[in-house]
Order: sequence, then C-alpha cells, then structure tokens
Amino acid sequence: MNIKLQPTVTLAEVAEAAGVGESTVSRVLRNHGSFSQKTHDRVMAAVERLGYVPNRIAGALASAGSRLVAFVIPSLSNIVFPDVLRGAGGVLEASHYQSVFAVTDYDPGREEAMVAAMLAWRPSAVMLAGLEHSEGTAKMLRASGCRVVELLDLDGTALDLAVGFSNAAAARASAEFMLRRGYRRIGYVGHDLVRDTRAGKRFAAFCAALEAEGKPLAGREIHAGASSVEAGRLGLERLLARVPDLDAIYFSNDDMALGGYFLCMARGISIPSQLAIFGYNGLDMARVTPQPLSTIRTPRVAVGQVAAQLVLDDAPSQTIDLGFELIEGETA
Repeated sequence: MNIKLQPTVTLAEVAEAAGVGESTVSRVLRNHGSFSQKTHDRVMAAVERLGYVPNRIAGALASAGSRLVAFVIPSLSNIVFPDVLRGAGGVLEASHYQSVFAVTDYDPGREEAMVAAMLAWRPSAVMLAGLEHSEGTAKMLRASGCRVVELLDLDGTALDLAVGFSNAAAARASAEFMLRRGYRRIGYVGHDLVRDTRAGKRFAAFCAALEAEGKPLAGREIHAGASSVEAGRLGLERLLARVPDLDAIYFSNDDMALGGYFLCMARGISIPSQLAIFGYNGLDMARVTPQPLSTIRTPRVAVGQVAAQLVLDDAPSQTIDLGFELIEGETA
C-alpha cells in the first residue's frame, strides 16, 4: 500500500491558520515576548490542528537533510528492542548516519511527547514499535515530511513503511501446535495487554484459535505491569492456585515463560508431562535452559537491518513481512 507523506508543516502555515504573523507564532512557541491569552490559544490550536513541530536545527543543516534517525521504543529491559537497535545501528553507521532513541515505557502519551521531541531535530526517519499510536502522534508523523518506519507488527495499516511479522499469525501457529500435541486445558499468563498492543493481538488470536477448535482458554492470569521473569513466576503461581488442572500454559513472551519454568523447577512439576510451557520471541537465554523453551522465534535483528536499509534507499511506502519460526523445543 503506497502512502504519500505530507510535506513538513511550516511556521508560515501555522501563522496563516492562526491569523497572525510568523513573529507572533515564534513568540508564542518560545513563550517569550508580548502576546495575549487569546492569541496564544489561537496559535496553539493551529499548531495542534496542523501537527506542527518546531525546528531546533539551524536552517542550513535542516535544508541539507539530517543524517539522524530517531528510534522511539517501549523498553530497554526487554532484549527485543535492543536487538532491533543493534540490527539497524550497524546498517546506519556504515552509511554515516547517527541513531538516537527514546523510551516510552509502553505509554502512548509518553510516546507522543518523545516523537515531538525527536521531530524537533528534523531526523531523516523515525522508527517506532507497532502500528498503534495516539492521534496526536500519527498527525505529527504524517506532517513531518520524514520517513516513518513501524516495526515488529503487520496487523494493521502502516503510516509509511512497516517491517516485521504478524503477531496474530504467530499466536495462531502457537495454538495450533499446542492442540496438535494433545493439550486441551490451556491457560495463559501474560502482562499488560492494553499498553503492549502486540501482546494484546497475540492473546486475542490465540484465544480465537482455541475457541475455533472447541477448546476455549481454561484460565488466565494477567500482570498489570511490564513483563519480567518474576512476573511470569508469580503469574503462574497465582493461576495454578485457582485452576490447578491445567496441562499447558501459553505465556505472553519468553521472559514470562522462563519465570513459569523456574516455578515448575522449584515445585518439582515435570515439564512437559505435567505442565507444558510455550513462550514467544525465541530469546537466546530460552535456548540454554535444561529444556530449551518451546516458543516462536522472531527476526528482531533482521527487522532493524531491513528497516534501516529501506530508509537509506528512500524506498517507496511498503510492508515487509519477515515471518517467524516456531521452535518446538522441549517444554511443550
């Protein structure tokens, strides 16, 4: 799907929309000098309506084109995002581009603020995780004039470029695998499904796949915060206390699954004969447990590499599906 990006919104356009001079707009944005509250409100309304972002780079540099690429990512504690940065960084550095990043903690409001801050430096491209953003974020990105790359998800409509895989398809593959292995009392342990929209899509698709086969989810435990090994361990402990007859658990990611694995080891629960465990992401540490984790391996480094190359090539708007790999492992 080809989408033509809108040109950068200028100070002059904001001034025209607000019915004031450019110098007045400048004073309002810098909050310096003389202007009335009414004028302030008109200018800020025009800024919000047009998605204008102030340019903090000197005019000569901005007109020559920035060699800056901005990354706005949800987390650094989850190795998924550093892997993406590592892949993209190697490609960009080889072409003398500079990477900068901001972390949102899965907060859409913080993502909007970070995008505004990054766009103020007029980067060549902005890369973000996922396809879901606030209306303000999407408006700014469309009006920025720079390339926009959305990463790690293809279940939706991209603003410009998208590189990743279908989270829904990965969840369906996971459910089908577990059903083929004969598991029928399947539970779920996960983290915040509202903020982490990709985990939310996987959960919905997994449940739908089970229901389609007449084997609805037998129980769930969802941690309100971010994913972690500890959250996975505590989540499985709470779920088994309520629903002790489960024969398999689908975790929102490998961090959570490893926590569940450690709980089983501590309690002497045999894996997979008493309880099967299935994760998501295919992290390196999940391969070196006594029983390698059954999971979905995602091409995180490749996502970063391909995304960076698309920016360098000034490729037309498109979606690149890099797929995923189901790892049978030994825990399911």
